[in-house]
Amino acid sequence: MHYITHLSKDVVLKKLIDEQETFELEIQKNLCIYLCLSIMSQQLSTKVAAVFKKRFLALYKGKPTAQKIVDTPFETLRAIGLSNAKANYIQNVARFELEQGMSFSKLSKMSDEEVISYLTQIKGVGRWTVEMLLMFALGREDLFAMDDLGLQQAVIGLYGLKHRKKKTMQAAIKKISEQWAPYRTYACLHLWQWKDNTP
Repeated sequence: MHYITHLSKDVVLKKLIDEQETFELEIQKNLCIYLCLSIMSQQLSTKVAAVFKKRFLALYKGKPTAQKIVDTPFETLRAIGLSNAKANYIQNVARFELEQGMSFSKLSKMSDEEVISYLTQIKGVGRWTVEMLLMFALGREDLFAMDDLGLQQAVIGLYGLKHRKKKTMQAAIKKISEQWAPYRTYACLHLWQWKDNTP
């Protein structure tokens, strides 16, 4: 894999890469539906998120569209188990798709920061959510989600950053992650993998 040589210059990451399988980024063309599913699964375990996803897709016989989501009565979305807030946010995303557009080709022409400021206009969509979309739907290779708690914990644990003030900690994490450019997304994947497997 093309990123291995570069990231292996970091001895800590090299150890992870040697122990784990390599990653390839996938592309998801339907960004509106990706974003809806992403919002639905936030703060839920993978298992529960899968149940919600199944129920949601079943509402549209496996073919949801922005128009169908906007046309869905609010009560119907609540009935599959979504909270008031999440049901609202999903309809906000669908409405934004219809009014402003978030096609793959449109967002592909934008830089990471442009995509972030464009999509965070939607109420219910924060920076972290868009960063995940950039990584896992648009396949961007050079992103480090600074606010991701799992990544923060992984870097703190692996690089021995405990006992620092929050501000100096953030600066240290940022500095470490900058060495991984232009393949920061892959570094994130290896860090998450380590974090999930750490007892």
